[in-house]
Amino acid sequence: MKLWLAAIGKTKTPFVADGLAHYEKRLVRYLPYERLELPDVKGPLPEAEQKRREAERLLAALPHGATLVALDGKGKSLATEAFAAWLQGRMNAGTAHIVFAVGGAYGHGEDVLRRAELALSLSPLTFPHDLVRLIFAEQLYRILTILKGEPYHHG
Repeated sequence: MKLWLAAIGKTKTPFVADGLAHYEKRLVRYLPYERLELPDVKGPLPEAEQKRREAERLLAALPHGATLVALDGKGKSLATEAFAAWLQGRMNAGTAHIVFAVGGAYGHGEDVLRRAELALSLSPLTFPHDLVRLIFAEQLYRILTILKGEPYHHG
């Protein structure tokens, strides 16, 4: 199985880029992993149009047959252990690709949310999109240590 973190826009904050590099170096010890940063949609556009165009870009970039998880503040909230169990279930089912997607400034377009197997909320708090990438990378690493029975997680 290969894990992907797909996001609209580049990681702009230096400490976030450093943190992502730190966790991504650890993640690839467990499973193939790749971060995919898609170009922002340019121009002043109405919110709905911007979300629609970003959704098009995101969906076009998905590997064939990938399971899509939309990271979305209005999504389902799972405890770390429950999320680990969900991921283990996908691994057991032989899923080839799981793409965890971070939307643009206005969140995900409806097409992404319809296509996603799961809309997942990391918190009821609102985070900058750069920080969501870092928080998620750490949680993904934590989940993989749980699945391997390693001591990082201290629930």
